Amino acid sequence: MQLAPSQLGRHLERGLKSLYTIHGDEPLLQQEVLDVLRAHARTQGFTERSAHMVSGAHFDWSEVLAAGGSMSLFADKQMIEIRIPSGKPGKEGSLALQQIAEQAQGNDAVLTTILLPRLDKATKATAWFAALENCGVTLQVDPVERKDLPAWIAQRLGAQGLRVAAGEEGQRTLQFFADRVEGNLLAAHQEVQKLALLFAPTAQSGGVLTWVQVESAVLNVARYDVFKLSEAVLAGQPLRVQRMLEGLQAEGEAEVLVHYTLAEDIRALKRVKDAMAQGRPLPLALRENRIWGNKERLFERVLPRISAPQLAQLLQAAHTVDGIIKGLKQPDWPASGWQSLHRLALDLCRLAAPPKPASSRATHASV
Repeated sequence: MQLAPSQLGRHLERGLKSLYTIHGDEPLLQQEVLDVLRAHARTQGFTERSAHMVSGAHFDWSEVLAAGGSMSLFADKQMIEIRIPSGKPGKEGSLALQQIAEQAQGNDAVLTTILLPRLDKATKATAWFAALENCGVTLQVDPVERKDLPAWIAQRLGAQGLRVAAGEEGQRTLQFFADRVEGNLLAAHQEVQKLALLFAPTAQSGGVLTWVQVESAVLNVARYDVFKLSEAVLAGQPLRVQRMLEGLQAEGEAEVLVHYTLAEDIRALKRVKDAMAQGRPLPLALRENRIWGNKERLFERVLPRISAPQLAQLLQAAHTVDGIIKGLKQPDWPASGWQSLHRLALDLCRLAAPPKPASSRATHASV
């Protein structure tokens, strides 16, 4: 049984199951789902809890299996939490998880919760994950995308009795907040709590936060990864791309990894464009080049805007930047690897950017 985290509260009103699997790469949201389960379980008499961390290929699963089959001396009901940070339980773990799933059916005295990272399609097709899904409840914790982050922040502020000003000023405040915490949801949560302490709602303020208050209090704790950079470039967001590149440089990310990500996108765009020129339909060309998910949607939007000669120029530029990163000097290019990466990323970003809306100003023919 699959559930979205937002459905968990209503699900628990109908009764607690014996097995829950939580998977996703967002620690804050995963912990919040786990806290809801724990709190509800305590109201149902689950007063004892044991935790197991699966580390390495030689983990002893017999202790976990024994925990589920033994009665507690101090409580009639017990919670067992199993964390598998790698998402790969191994052969022995796979068999153990299938056994745990079978034991969970009809066992109201033991609540088993399994915590996993984000799982790929192949892992979700394994026998052990299928057993967990068929015998219990699975909850996929998805990250908050950048476009949804301002609304998420507003909702969290609302839970603290706070809100931003109405209109354009409030939207600007939320966008600023989102820029400061992008990629670091736990820090975003902590910044919201800090604002609640600094500017607790009063009768005078009504809980309204000003731009100055947020700007002075919220730290720059954003964290970026090269995969999100790729999405920002293809979405045609130059200011965000520049901010992300500066953040990656400050965090010590390897130039070669950033270059590989940008170059691979350019190569993939070129391959799909060439396939389309040979008569392949766009959906087929994307599948053949293993482009799917969010990147598939970005490619579908970008490809009609970029010509084959422009992609050829970008491909040559990527080759030039590769040489600069390796210490070669190139005429008309910055000597710095990071500066050349900025130029390459922004060149692609400008071509991928959506067209600017036409001016609303009416034009009149001269008489």
